[in-house]
Amino acid sequence: MSALLVYKALHIFFMIAWFAGIFYLPRLFVYHAMSEEKSCNSMLKVMERRLLYFVTPFAILTAVFGVLTIMEYGREWFKHSMWLHYKLVLVIILYLYHGFCFKLLADFKHDRNTRSHRFYRIFNELPVLLLLVIIFLAVTKPSL
Repeated sequence: MSALLVYKALHIFFMIAWFAGIFYLPRLFVYHAMSEEKSCNSMLKVMERRLLYFVTPFAILTAVFGVLTIMEYGREWFKHSMWLHYKLVLVIILYLYHGFCFKLLADFKHDRNTRSHRFYRIFNELPVLLLLVIIFLAVTKPSL
């Protein structure tokens, strides 16, 4: 088995694990924004923190194996794969999204959330849309 196939498989595995958390965390934020019960809010704070810190290593490993995959293909392939450049821009947006989740987590932790559950419902859909475009770019590899 080639290193390329191992890197690709691990990249996909860690991406799926990361996205499981990235899809669920904003849903917890929705519930938290809607809740007025102190005990429920305390439980949600713990769940949110544990989930975000649990999936962060998956985000890092997704990047590590993505970079290793690119390196295995080589510089020439990278220069001529414009679809990959667009994919990487979207991936950077996802990492910014992930980072912003830490800010939102801190807001809830310190009881200073000012956003509505509707904001979090919309926020919850952003990674879904980005992932859809990323998958289309990776599978179809359009010549842009």
